[in-house]
Amino acid sequence: MIFIKGQINPTEVGSRRRLFRRKEKQPTMHLLKQIGKHKWDYLFLLPKFSVFLVFIALPVVWAFVLSFQEYQIFDTVWVGLDNFKAVFTGDLFYKALWNTFRYTLVVVPSQVMIALILASLINPLNRKAQTFFRAAYYLPTVTSVVVISMVWRWMYNSRGLLNYILSLVGVDAINWLGSSNWALTSIIMMAILTPPGVGVILYLAAMGSIPESLYEAARIDGAGPITTWWRITLPLLKPTTLYLVVLGTIGSFQVFAQVLLMTDGGPGYATTTLVHLIYKSAFRDFEFGLASAQAIVLFGIVLIFAFIQFKFLNTDVEY
Repeated sequence: MIFIKGQINPTEVGSRRRLFRRKEKQPTMHLLKQIGKHKWDYLFLLPKFSVFLVFIALPVVWAFVLSFQEYQIFDTVWVGLDNFKAVFTGDLFYKALWNTFRYTLVVVPSQVMIALILASLINPLNRKAQTFFRAAYYLPTVTSVVVISMVWRWMYNSRGLLNYILSLVGVDAINWLGSSNWALTSIIMMAILTPPGVGVILYLAAMGSIPESLYEAARIDGAGPITTWWRITLPLLKPTTLYLVVLGTIGSFQVFAQVLLMTDGGPGYATTTLVHLIYKSAFRDFEFGLASAQAIVLFGIVLIFAFIQFKFLNTDVEY
């Protein structure tokens, strides 16, 4: 058969089509082959994934749907953006946001700084001493928040430990949890004085990964311990600091158990936080749509804070 120059060969077209179809099938076949190869891995991951799907992923999606509804058991009404309008026009939301922001602004930097100082003091010690202090500072973190809150509530009692200490130096008793001026400060004090075990462990691990040659070069150049810590250790711990700041910010914006057990948001909404407000809207007032809208707004606020923190603290160096 003779073909004119530039004319397409039917045989060549057919072979190209078969090749193209074969290439289309290859990714699918490769994916199925990989799944079959690692089927036991996926099988072991299935229980954890199922728990995540049922108790985290689906509730998040359902909360997003509820935020556009006035939810009732037998008569649910689609209200669009009315719940979000109610969130932003309510004075109580801004009060709770301000309380949460004040709590975060004080607690997160304090806990990160305390963890950094403690880790810097523990790092030069020998291995046995480091192990002891790691355990000493980490063990309180596995204690229930409920237990810690009840202990501090007793300490803040009118006849508790703190007022007893104040009486020894001639200072009148303070109504720690019953005064709008002291209630939020009391909760902040409890958070700051709780040992930051996770931060200490992470900082010690990061300090142990910094090359010793950097410190040797600094000592040769005549740098002292404080200069070495400021010029070498602190900058190289920036990724760990970023992680702790982001994690601490997320946790502080979700502060709830301490508020519920110690003050229940009072007195006069002085300690009402965002999560406590969401709890009251959902499980006391049964306004599930409004509570879902508040939760979506809280998610947006935390996302903005995390983005800002990554913008200013992110670095390519990791230790």
